[in-house]
Amino acid sequence: MKKWRKFSTPGFQGVTNPTAVLYHIIMTITVDSSAVKRIQKLREKNGDPALMLRIRVDGGGCSGFQYKFELTSDTAKDDDSFGGCILTDSISLPFLDGAVISYDESLIGSEFKIDNPNAIAGCGCGTSFSIAQ
Repeated sequence: MKKWRKFSTPGFQGVTNPTAVLYHIIMTITVDSSAVKRIQKLREKNGDPALMLRIRVDGGGCSGFQYKFELTSDTAKDDDSFGGCILTDSISLPFLDGAVISYDESLIGSEFKIDNPNAIAGCGCGTSFSIAQ
């Protein structure tokens, strides 16, 4: 497994003078080799070497928040990339901090999975979760 870190400076967006930044928050998403391999296969299958898995956290679902997955080659200005194969936006990133993204294949199906240390509860659907207040 490899870890990628994204440096964030809340309240200092657009600051170009590094001495003006008082602190950094390090946010980490670990991308398991199973997820990297699956995305590489999807890139080959679709003939798109820029294809990435976008993971977004939205309000809703039966536990308060839910994951949204999308395969895309399009990136937005506020996107953060992890491992060259996972994208998330700056609003979703704090909810995913410390998460491990993997791909699981079993007899009953296959899916991308998120092991999220910020989630204190979830539901049976596997995409809905709640966090500590």
